[in-house]
Amino acid sequence: MDTSESNLQQYKQRQIRDLPDTAGVYALCDLDGLPIYVGQAAATKDTSIRKRVQRHLTSARSDVIANRQLDVWEIAYVRGWRADSPAARALLEAQLFHLFDGGNQLVNGTIPPIPVDPLTEPPHGVEVCILPASVIETRKDPAIRFPRQVQQFHQLLDYILNTQDKRHLRRALEVHHRRLNRFLEQFLRTHEPNADDDSDG
Repeated sequence: MDTSESNLQQYKQRQIRDLPDTAGVYALCDLDGLPIYVGQAAATKDTSIRKRVQRHLTSARSDVIANRQLDVWEIAYVRGWRADSPAARALLEAQLFHLFDGGNQLVNGTIPPIPVDPLTEPPHGVEVCILPASVIETRKDPAIRFPRQVQQFHQLLDYILNTQDKRHLRRALEVHHRRLNRFLEQFLRTHEPNADDDSDG
């Protein structure tokens, strides 16, 4: 498959057609399938789960992309759950946030209140893979993924230092720092130098 950027965008557009064009809650998941961002969408002419995700993936009117909280390059899977009323969406978003954030911290800026009735597992929803399997495997190579995370961390730090310094951005920076350390460990473990490279030279 042609994995040029234009073809990948076309592939993503085809895949997200399977997301609900309704109100609800969605989770953007990384190359490992781990949720990294949870959001909600109303059902209007301009927004729905499908349309909101499309904005994130194209960086169109997406604050979390513009302020470097979220790296679109890492997003490989999207999950969606229908929730029609504002109250139902707010509750489901809070439940999913605290369920996912407890295992793998999310980059969300706003932390919803802890719900009275927490979830132990996500409700049945829709999941789509927005990248070809070959692209996912290539991007998961620590020699590619670790430098990308270094770049993302630096961009977010630069944004905080030179554009705006907000509490939610510092929280996202902390999350990216944890991811950076994880990818560093993978890089060091899987890309060891040859014994001949250990000479002092």
